Order: sequence, then structure tokens, then C-alpha cells
Amino acid sequence: MQKFYEARDRLQAVMLRDHLAVNQIASVVLGDYLSGAAGELSAINFPVVWLVEEGDLPRARQLLSEFLAPQAAAADWTCPVCGAQVEGDFALCWQCGGTRPTEENT
Repeated sequence: MQKFYEARDRLQAVMLRDHLAVNQIASVVLGDYLSGAAGELSAINFPVVWLVEEGDLPRARQLLSEFLAPQAAAADWTCPVCGAQVEGDFALCWQCGGTRPTEENT
């Protein structure tokens, strides 16, 4: 196993682990519940993402860069079903539940 990334909190660690898993990289989060023992341990405890296979490190670093990069805001879109204006952050229409058109369908 290879220590990979010290997350700011449990949520970030789990989201990174899931991002790696989607890309076929096995990882585990250790230390995510240490804050519950803060009376006995240092108050500064962060969860750590560990890679199961050390050979995955180069690809995992690339995925980490993508994970940490700020996401560009998606453009607002018009629902193809009902014509409602939908904010770009949403994939479903608020009015009818229609889905955002894909790039090839626009």
C-alpha cells in the first residue's frame, strides 16, 4: 500500500476514493474516524487515502489533479421536453423531469 493523499475531511476522502474507484484504482481511507478520539489524540487528525497498488500512483496523481481542479460552471440549458430554462448545474428539468440534452443531440 502507498500513502497517497491527506484529505481535509472525511467527505473529501470518500469522494476521492470513489473517484479513483470509478477509474479502476483501488484505494482505502484510513483515519477517517480519528476525530472521535480527539481527547486522547492530537486534535489535528485528517483522513488519509491509501492506494492498494503502488503501481497505480502515476495515474492516481493525474486523477487527483482532475479531482482538485475547480469545475467550470456549466451553461444554462433549455429543456427539450417542456421548454423551461434550467440552470447549468442541474441535469434534470425542475418542471417536468426531462434530461439535459447531450452534446451530440444539441
